[in-house]
Amino acid sequence: MRIERYYYLTALPALGELGSEPPIGYAELLEQVGADSPWGALAGTLFLSDDLLLREAFLAGEVDEVDPAVLTVQQVRNAAPLPSFLVASETAETAATVEADSLWEAYYRHAASVARRFRNTFLLAWVAFEVGLRNALAAARAKRLGLEEAGYVVAGDLAGESPEDFSATVSEWTSAATPLDGLRVVLRARWAWIARHDAWFSFSEDELLAYAARLMLLDQWRRTTRDAKAAAGEAAQL
Repeated sequence: MRIERYYYLTALPALGELGSEPPIGYAELLEQVGADSPWGALAGTLFLSDDLLLREAFLAGEVDEVDPAVLTVQQVRNAAPLPSFLVASETAETAATVEADSLWEAYYRHAASVARRFRNTFLLAWVAFEVGLRNALAAARAKRLGLEEAGYVVAGDLAGESPEDFSATVSEWTSAATPLDGLRVVLRARWAWIARHDAWFSFSEDELLAYAARLMLLDQWRRTTRDAKAAAGEAAQL
């Protein structure tokens, strides 16, 4: 109901610009709107992508502590099976040659399915953007390494009939001085996309989801700042 969405939006704390501190946590937001409600299901689908990023970081030894929003700590640590919808079917048609890419393809298809189930335009458009951006970066990385690009793209059919032009973002990303700088290029591109699709003052589910997506980026940017400080501390000890 519109009245409920109005209440949710006006009750949530205001978000600052990219680089500011997140004023609320994922769990608190889901609790406030109801994790089992349609809005909670949509926002949880967004936050699941961050859980998967945390899982990758943990398995790569980049982080020791994890605080997932949707998955359990054991699932993030690979000590418990992931939900069945994240496990690619052996008969699924996928060009991905890397296991992690197969996981992301399963996630994107799940997110698109949730968006269609709730008839949510923002989440469906977000999936198309994320798939397009991920594939553009993967293709650029493969080309730089002399690898076949087709083996590293996922769920290309979800990018939509008119995919966005990522050439400027890819160019800035490839010329970044450090991997951390490159990650921040990607986060800024995602922030800019939300600004073009946030349905401001519509008091719709799309505006609610834009809030959740921005919150996720604020938290991810905060983690880059933490990582940069940690790297500087390690360098000072050498």
